[in-house]
Amino acid sequence: METDATQLATDTCYAAIKARDARFDGSFFTAVRTTGIFCRPICPAPTPNLENVSFHKSAAAAFAAGYRPCLRCRPELAPQAHAWLSGARLSAQVTEEIKRRLDDPPSVAEMATYAGVSERHLRRLFEEHLGTSPQAVLDTERLLFAKHLLSATALPVTQIASAAGYGSIRRFNDAFKAAYGNPPSALRRGTAANDQAADATRLRMHLVVKPPFDWARLMHWQGPRAIPGVESIDDKHYCRTLRLGDAIGWFEVAPVKDGLNFTLHAHVSQGLAGHLARVRQMFDLSANIAQIGAQLHERSAEDALLARLLENQPIGRLPGAWDPFELTVRAVLGQQVSVKGASTLMRRLVERHGTPSGIAHLPACFPTPEALADANLDGLGITGARIRTLQALGRAVAEQPALFAGIKTVDDAVERLTSLPGIGPWTANYVAMRGLGLPDAWPTKDIGLLRAARALGFAGDFKALDAAAEAWRPWRAYVAFALWLSET
Repeated sequence: METDATQLATDTCYAAIKARDARFDGSFFTAVRTTGIFCRPICPAPTPNLENVSFHKSAAAAFAAGYRPCLRCRPELAPQAHAWLSGARLSAQVTEEIKRRLDDPPSVAEMATYAGVSERHLRRLFEEHLGTSPQAVLDTERLLFAKHLLSATALPVTQIASAAGYGSIRRFNDAFKAAYGNPPSALRRGTAANDQAADATRLRMHLVVKPPFDWARLMHWQGPRAIPGVESIDDKHYCRTLRLGDAIGWFEVAPVKDGLNFTLHAHVSQGLAGHLARVRQMFDLSANIAQIGAQLHERSAEDALLARLLENQPIGRLPGAWDPFELTVRAVLGQQVSVKGASTLMRRLVERHGTPSGIAHLPACFPTPEALADANLDGLGITGARIRTLQALGRAVAEQPALFAGIKTVDDAVERLTSLPGIGPWTANYVAMRGLGLPDAWPTKDIGLLRAARALGFAGDFKALDAAAEAWRPWRAYVAFALWLSET
């Protein structure tokens, strides 16, 4: 029995695969020397003998060691399990960026620039936390994404190759056969993709989620904050419009037993990886909620406010947003007004400046930054100061489409967003929390947070609450959401 450079605990891993324990799914992969295949901990195949296995911290590490992905348990469906580890946070962020850009794969130099470190340091981080190199992770993610598309969609193989960033069908076929031992066409036979062949405008994919996942809790909070005309939320579906180049489509997400079903209603292959990455962030699918909750529960032994909160309000996933630009607009309109009042202003804004979608139940796409930059917002009930802020925001994003890209820390978000007129620390932290998925964001001086804390016996003011929140790093955003929920 071998272990890779990440020094996984052999006894723990072997016990997990014997029990097929879903709590470990995505945390490691088991490679079997006698078959040359690597599997998820939940694989239904007979448990191999201990002396014939090695454990790897990532699918890329198993690939690099010369093993092929299992066709039964499908490692491409394993949930992300690294983002909660403090020491692996940067490598996890780079991996998520890789997933967003599979159709236009970044070089190692571009990955290092995104991370703000040298190429050498990035390679060292990946070896330490994922057991392999950044390039190997990129190659693995492309193959696993292509395998997912082959199994779950009716997209032509040529489009799948393009969506996964292969410059030619020949390169795709060679890479796929080397990894799986068969050409792509052989793996497609007998899959769910055949059921979709008659409808090329509907692309369905299944997103596995590491439990716990409370859909009802997220939708209870998100529902009143849906953008009228653009989003639709009920207890079984989340739907919204999106732009696909010059075209408009829509997608829906629905909960199922072991995750979410994602259905895209549009002709598309390019940009698909980026769309899926946005969905993962919207529903916080990369978070290891059980570990975050366990860490906060440990701290609650010496934190009366946190202990009282967690008695009735377990830590859950963060409610994200499709687009940080949209969310910033919402945050500006929501300053010092009720949730219902902000939704009314958003509806008026979309009705006047949104793009008609032609979709009956979702009649509009959200206004573009360019439209907002020159928008006439008089008569919508928006104050003059906020009109100027929204127009400045529209101009900034129109001139710098990557304004929200590459933000990796709350400090980065605050520095970049507060440089815009009318946007302060609360708005910047709110966008960091929900629009960028940063787990340590803390909407300072939020009256709802203070009111919730006081209902739990906290006697301090805003300054005292900010001081108390220091003990909740790096998970302050999760505590903030739990506090908000405790008021509802």
